[in-house]
Amino acid sequence: MEIQELNDLSPLRVFDESLGGGLGRGNLGVLVSRHGVGKTACLVHLATDKLLRGEHVIHVSFSGNVEHVINWYKEVFREVSEGRSLDDAASVYNNILSNRVVMNFSQENVTIEKVLSSLETLIKHGSFKADAILFDGYKLTIATEDDVRKIKQFAESMNLEVWFSVSPVRADVVYDKYGVPNTMLKYINLIDVLIGLIYNEERDKVVMTAVKSHGGMVEKPMGVSLDPKTMLISK
Repeated sequence: MEIQELNDLSPLRVFDESLGGGLGRGNLGVLVSRHGVGKTACLVHLATDKLLRGEHVIHVSFSGNVEHVINWYKEVFREVSEGRSLDDAASVYNNILSNRVVMNFSQENVTIEKVLSSLETLIKHGSFKADAILFDGYKLTIATEDDVRKIKQFAESMNLEVWFSVSPVRADVVYDKYGVPNTMLKYINLIDVLIGLIYNEERDKVVMTAVKSHGGMVEKPMGVSLDPKTMLISK
C-alpha cells in the first residue's frame, strides 16, 4: 500500500471528522482518563499520523523516560504499517524521523515559561517549523490557570496545535461517565477540544467521547475507540 492510501484509510480521518475537521492551529486539545488507559499510545498515534502526512511534530515528555517514548513511536509505526502492508515501511519510518523531535522536562523543576521559551527557540532559531506539539504526561490538573493560558497563547502566536495527555494525580478526584475528572473543569474555557477515554469491559474497548469540541459541550461518541491490545485508535 502507498503512503497516501494509508493516510486516506486511517481511522484518524474519522477522528478528525468527529471534531469538525480536527483540532486546528492555535487550539488546545486534551486526552484525559484514569492512569493506564492508553493516552500516551493514543498521543503517539496522533503524532505518527501527522508525520505520515508530512507534518512536523515536537513530543514533549514530562515522564523522564525519553527512550520509552521513542519505543512507543517504533511500536505504533510498526502496527500501522504492518496492518496496512505499507510499501517500503523501513524507508518511510527513517524519512519521517527527521520531522519529529522528542524533548524532556521536569514539571516540578522547570517553569512553563522555560518550556515554552525552549520550544520557541527550537522553532524560530533551530529551523524546526513545528505544526503540532504534544505535551505527554504534563500534570494539567495541578497546573495553574495562568500556566494553561500561557500555553494557549503560545499555540495561537506560533500558529500550531497543542495536544495534552492528562492523568489526574490527586487522590480525591471524581470522574464523570466519560472518564473526565472534576479537576479539569477550571480550565474548560481554555480548552478547545476535550476527549474523555474510559474502558468499556463489555465491548473490550477504550471508548473515546468528545466532551467538548470547538466552543460547545457536545458529549458525542467519536466513532473511534482504542484497541486495548494495540492501544491504537481504531474504527
